[in-house]
Amino acid sequence: MKKLLDRFLKGGEGKELTYEEARELARHDDPDIRRELADRKDTKPEILYYLTDDPSPEVRSAIAKNESAPHQADLRLATDDDDRVRGELAEKIARIAPHLDAGDQDKVKAMAYQALEILTRDQVTQVRQIISETLKDVAGAPPEVIRHLAWDAEIVVSGPVLEFSPVLTDEDLLEIITHGTATGQLCAISKRPNVPESVVDALVETSDVEAVGLLLANKSAQIREETLDKVIDQATDVESWHSPLIARPLLSLGSAKRLASFVAQNLLNDLTMRVDFSPEMIKEIRAVVEKRIDDPDAKTIDEDVETPLEAAFAEVTKLQSINELQESNILAAVKKGQREFVIAALALRTELRPIVMEKVFRDKAAKGIVAAAWKAELGAKTAELIQRDIAKLDDGKILKASGVEYPLSEGDLEWQFEVISE
Repeated sequence: MKKLLDRFLKGGEGKELTYEEARELARHDDPDIRRELADRKDTKPEILYYLTDDPSPEVRSAIAKNESAPHQADLRLATDDDDRVRGELAEKIARIAPHLDAGDQDKVKAMAYQALEILTRDQVTQVRQIISETLKDVAGAPPEVIRHLAWDAEIVVSGPVLEFSPVLTDEDLLEIITHGTATGQLCAISKRPNVPESVVDALVETSDVEAVGLLLANKSAQIREETLDKVIDQATDVESWHSPLIARPLLSLGSAKRLASFVAQNLLNDLTMRVDFSPEMIKEIRAVVEKRIDDPDAKTIDEDVETPLEAAFAEVTKLQSINELQESNILAAVKKGQREFVIAALALRTELRPIVMEKVFRDKAAKGIVAAAWKAELGAKTAELIQRDIAKLDDGKILKASGVEYPLSEGDLEWQFEVISE
């Protein structure tokens, strides 16, 4: 035994250990000896598997890191009691993940995939985070694993794949935007390279201030002019959007003039100094600025430029005049996701200005929305659907109807309406 130890401790990987020698070392009392054995690339797979039962977490951690360990050992260590062991294993398994497939008929690869899936559901956030960070930009990563990580409730896990993974499809992203619950998921998606138009539109519909701001700052995001106009409609009171709006590439003259009507002076200077604007465009923008300086209360954009909210308000006003703005019309608009129509209808029926009602929705103020629906003489269930389908509130934040009863008392509803009216 002494000769074996002397040779072993001198780093004798040049001479392969026999099975008998390795087995003898695996039973040594000193955990450092067993750990060194677990570290070696030439240790027999059977011995490494045997060592997965070792009482020392340092020994099991060495096997978890050892790329020569058999997948049977990896599968066993995927449920190890020690967090560090599972973390080391997660890093190793994630590196080989592009070669794994859930439907692979190879039993060895199937075991590796199974170990990866177990680790993806690990109760310790750091273990899942290691897999997410390792796979975030790997094109060949297993789609089901990536989707599972993308839905993780912890943003340190879901964030990396939501921001970078090329494996996620537009449909995956749209579903998360609609039904995701983790704080920060929308922001991570907003920072993706080349966010497509459909995903951009869905993000804008959420009216999430931080996510939309990041989307505007993302120069590669494919924002249609119509969608940008919708953002500008809401941007007057959202100062964090002003700077990225001013810097958006391919900004149209109409959008630039509308921005010139309300952004701060330092941003006006940036707007009129853009090198991609023609002299004629700069002249028209400066005319808006000068008009604003001369008369701060004047309407500074073209009279024939009608925002989507203004158009919706005109539509609901017409319906009201012929007694056709009924709850059934509003409920149909809710189910179709017609945000501006619903906001305009609530504004008209509560006698609030549309921009005030729009701010209630942008702030995702559940109590304010419910109070507005109550004041508009809509049913409690309709108020619940408005929170879900128009305001896009998370399920846990929705004030739900109790049968046909509102979730707040009449006194609370009256008080909440006074708050938003002010």
